[in-house]
Amino acid sequence: MVFDYKNIRLWIEAAASVFHRRVITMFFFGFSAGMPLLLIFSSLSLWLREAGVERSAVTFFSWAALGYSFKFIWAPVVDIIPVFVLSKILGRRRGWILLSQLLIIGSICIIAFTDPSKTEMHVYISAIGAVMLGFSAATQDIVIDAYRIESAGVKLQAMMASSYIAGYRGGMLAAGAGALFAADYLGSSQGNYDYSAWKYTYLIMAALMLIGVATTLIIKEPETKINKVFNRTASDYFGSFVVFIISVCVFAGVFYYTNSFFSGFTDLISNFVFNGYMAGFVSEALRLCMAIFSGVSTAYFFGKTKLVNQEMIKVTYIEPVKDFFDRYGLKLSFILLSLIGLYRISDIVLGVISNLFYQDLGFTKTEIAAIVKTYGLFMTIAGGFLGGILAQRLGVLKILFAGAFLSAVTNLLFMILAYSGKDMFMLYVVISADNLAGGLATASFVAFLSSLTNIKFTAVQYAVFSSLMTLIPKLFGGYSGTIVDSLGYESFFLITAAAGIPVLFLVGFAGKYLKLEKK
Repeated sequence: MVFDYKNIRLWIEAAASVFHRRVITMFFFGFSAGMPLLLIFSSLSLWLREAGVERSAVTFFSWAALGYSFKFIWAPVVDIIPVFVLSKILGRRRGWILLSQLLIIGSICIIAFTDPSKTEMHVYISAIGAVMLGFSAATQDIVIDAYRIESAGVKLQAMMASSYIAGYRGGMLAAGAGALFAADYLGSSQGNYDYSAWKYTYLIMAALMLIGVATTLIIKEPETKINKVFNRTASDYFGSFVVFIISVCVFAGVFYYTNSFFSGFTDLISNFVFNGYMAGFVSEALRLCMAIFSGVSTAYFFGKTKLVNQEMIKVTYIEPVKDFFDRYGLKLSFILLSLIGLYRISDIVLGVISNLFYQDLGFTKTEIAAIVKTYGLFMTIAGGFLGGILAQRLGVLKILFAGAFLSAVTNLLFMILAYSGKDMFMLYVVISADNLAGGLATASFVAFLSSLTNIKFTAVQYAVFSSLMTLIPKLFGGYSGTIVDSLGYESFFLITAAAGIPVLFLVGFAGKYLKLEKK
């Protein structure tokens, strides 16, 4: 038997890349990026509930999610406007990363020093802090993604993505289970609310963000060659920033103040479609479109004035989109955008209702926390690093196809679990397979998206890709409860698995026409 020592050496080198300094950097950046999410939602929701805030008021905090959903809108602003002092000292990317991290820490402190149990004004202040946290965290995501893509070539992107995912999950664990444990240990619980316990818990979370700050200060700015197509003055940057703020305010104002109007519109639509869920979806979609149209129209109007540099607008918003279609052509661009929009549909749609499924089977919250959340976290991390190593040796597209296939197939295991009922062993099997497949798919997908970006428009193009990849799955995920109520869990899981079949064809088409750069 003849051993292929060269091939073995290449596999060892791929595995050893886990310890590459850029890969380690992305772990700590992932931790910094993963923390804010649960501090906005699950942990804060429990705090509000213990403080006696009504459920209807808690929904006000959903505004904080807007930052993650629409980050592509202000990604160009982040891409072109320097943080005057910080950018001079640290560089374009690190300056923005540090600013966003400091804003995250400040937002967490605003929430920490506000007791929602006192007055309605305190609840509003907490909500403002949560919204600030959402936008600051989304901004951090934009710049970290740009830094990752610009700091290394395609070959290392999968492993960097795996490390980032591992750190991200660790940050979520700290902000989720860690925050709940801290609040409970410090003396706050349901029926025994203690504001100081939650205050110190959030201050601890703010302190943990210093891990990301230290990482930003230690690393080097990525070396990129970006051509300046025109001279940008301070007034150009200020004008673009003012127009962006005005447009956001118009968007938020239209969306907020049309709530009562569209509530009545929902009742009107329900008389025609005879489905309350469908009527609500159509109404909210129209409301969102009206708000977006108002914000975009405002930006377009001010963009025609002397307040902004016309060439700057062209380079910032138009050229990144034009560049994508010019590089890939209309046919391949449509395939790639379809693939981006649908790749995670099996995972996300199932994930929307998975916790309810476990509870309906009879699993306790403790069992769900131990198996699904904690054990599942390590399986996801393992899958991510496995995906990174395989993508580095076998190619991103091959692992992208494998990830899509496994993500769809593992959804069928949930059907077996549904038939088995409360079976602890089967739950371990399902979580192991599903999270390993999910980690592998996510790592290869992030590397794939990174390879599609042009280094001149990194922040803008990747922000668009990352927003698109969750938009369609989240829209369909809103109907998961309706499907389960109508057809049952078994049929629902079969549908989510079948939804992954078109993705396999799209990966195949992409592999046929796409030639990834070897950077």
